[in-house]
Order: sequence, then structure tokens, then C-alpha cells
Amino acid sequence: MTDTDLMPIGAFARIVGLTASALRFYDDAGILRPDHVDAQTGYRFYSDAQVAAAQRLRELRELGMPLSDVSRFFAAESASDSTESLRLLNDHLRRVSAENARLQLVAARLTESLQSEASTSLCTLSGPIFAAAIDQLLATTADDPDFPVLNGVRLSIEPDALTLAATDRYRFTSRTLVPSRSAGTTWAATVSGHALRTTVSAIRRSPTVTLETGDDVLHVVLEDGTVSQCPLIDEPFPDARDFFSSLPTAIHHCMVDRRQLLRTMKRQAPDQVGLRLSASGVQVLHPADSVDIDGPGDGSELTLWFEQTTLHPAVANALGNDLILDISAPDQPVVLRSADDGDVTTVLMPCQAPAH
Repeated sequence: MTDTDLMPIGAFARIVGLTASALRFYDDAGILRPDHVDAQTGYRFYSDAQVAAAQRLRELRELGMPLSDVSRFFAAESASDSTESLRLLNDHLRRVSAENARLQLVAARLTESLQSEASTSLCTLSGPIFAAAIDQLLATTADDPDFPVLNGVRLSIEPDALTLAATDRYRFTSRTLVPSRSAGTTWAATVSGHALRTTVSAIRRSPTVTLETGDDVLHVVLEDGTVSQCPLIDEPFPDARDFFSSLPTAIHHCMVDRRQLLRTMKRQAPDQVGLRLSASGVQVLHPADSVDIDGPGDGSELTLWFEQTTLHPAVANALGNDLILDISAPDQPVVLRSADDGDVTTVLMPCQAPAH
């Protein structure tokens, strides 16, 4: 190879993604020697055959591999010992992972310490139960840029209860939980649904979670000290108590079997689903047929129709298998109640009967 086939250090550095000073450092460390050094000027020159090794060196250093291990890695490659090269790489990656895990724990403890100074504890409750409640409420949210509050979940905390509420303007859902520990504080705010979606999986895996309030955020502190920050939405949200008290008085109370109702809706998946109440029981109506389901009649004789996209999520996210529908009139909001481990209440707006 002639000198004209060699590259000066600056050109070689640009090709391999290293600086000239880094290449001089690796030469002095004995890791990557230049192909030729001019005896008079001391200028370093590199060949095309060294490009792959220099790029490999850059990648190993990006992974943080110390030079002693880099030297052994290149020695193993020179000897065509890929098993040893892989062992060195995997050993280093295990050390990096362990160090990252340690740093994350340190950061979590520091974050918790700093946030505890700037936040107020609200309550502690079961992580899996809180996650299930979030899932139920998120099903009633809507992503509307003009009304960000529709994407939020309202949390209202009192000394003995936590109430979650959400609405998409067609439904209003409320869920009440009993904390395992309460700070005796009264607090209410609307929490970003996007943030809750991001953190709900981690909440589900934590045996307990503690809710703390800070400046414009809700801190969700997991049992291992990890803290998720959920921004608050500064827009008016209807008060759940005022909302429910403003509803018309229910005249009819209908109990239905949740699993039967879900199976019937899924069988044909129509756009609209009807419920016919009679003295003999309850029928689920589709535009083409009807199906009897378990449910005692209360002497009522009326028919209600719902959009499938309104009724199905409310039924699917209810608690237990026994549902009660509180009905005032076929064209007025219907309250769907369920209770098992806590309670879930959803207000649904009926629709017009389908045209025949």
C-alpha cells in the first residue's frame, strides 16, 4: 500500500465518527494504532482496512466499555474468538444494567424525598384496585382538543372516601373507593387522562400507591418509591353530587344480568340496542329480533334504545354481575348502577328508536 492510499487523521476521523484527538488518545493507549506515522512530521495516517475496527471501537466506547476490556475484545476478534468477544460484551452489559438499576433506585429515593417536601399526602390505597378504577373511568373519557377536561378523570378525596368521575358528554361515570389510609384531607382536581393511561400499568403492579398533591400535579407514589407525575387540568368539571341530584327522579328500577346482556350485544353487534321492560321480564332488542334475559319485571311497560357505543362500555366496565337501571322516562338519562368491591354508577342518555 502506498502513502497515497492512506488517509490523514482528520479525514479518517470524519469517516469513522471519532475526533482526531480521540484517535490520538487510542493510539497512545495502544488500542488503535495508525497504519503509518510520518517519521519527520509525526502525522498519523490510516487505511480503509481500519475503518471497521475504528467504528467498532466507537460503539464499544458508546456503551461505556473500559479500555482494558476493549483491548481484550479486539484481541479476541484478532484471534477469531467470537465466543470470548460475546462474553466480554455481555459481561459489560450486565454490569451496565446493574448500575442503571442502582442509579434508578437512588434517583427514586431522591425524587421521593424532594417531592415529599413540596407535596401533601392525600391517601393510600390498593394499587390493583386503583388501576381497575382508572381503567373503568378512562372508558368514559373523550379526546377532544376543544374540551381537554373531557379527557380527564376527576378525583375527589374526603377523609373516608375517594371518588373518581369522568364524562364524554354522553355518559357520566362515577366510582367510589375506600382508602386503606387517609390523611384526613379534602381535595379535588381533574387529572390528565393521558398521564393516567401512561402510568396505570405500573400502578397495577404496585401493592399500594400513595396519592400526593403538588403544584399543578398529582404525585402517584408506588410502593418501591417510584413517583409518577400526572398533570392537572385547570378547567371546570361538574360536581358529581350536584350532577346526580339534578337528575329526574327514577320511577322504574330494572335489574339485569350483566354477562347475559354483554353476550347478547356481542352476538350481533348492532349500532343500536333496545331494552324492553314488561311485567314478565326484560328483553334485549336488536333491529331484527329480540332476546329474553334474566331480570325481574317491576310492572313497567316501556322500551329504551341506546347507541351500542354508549351502552356497551358502561356495561363492560361495571362491577359484579348484577346491574340496576334507574329509569324516569324513555327520553331521559338512565342511571346504571353496580356494586361489588365498591360501586360504579354511569349515567347514559337514550337515543331514538331505529327506523323500521
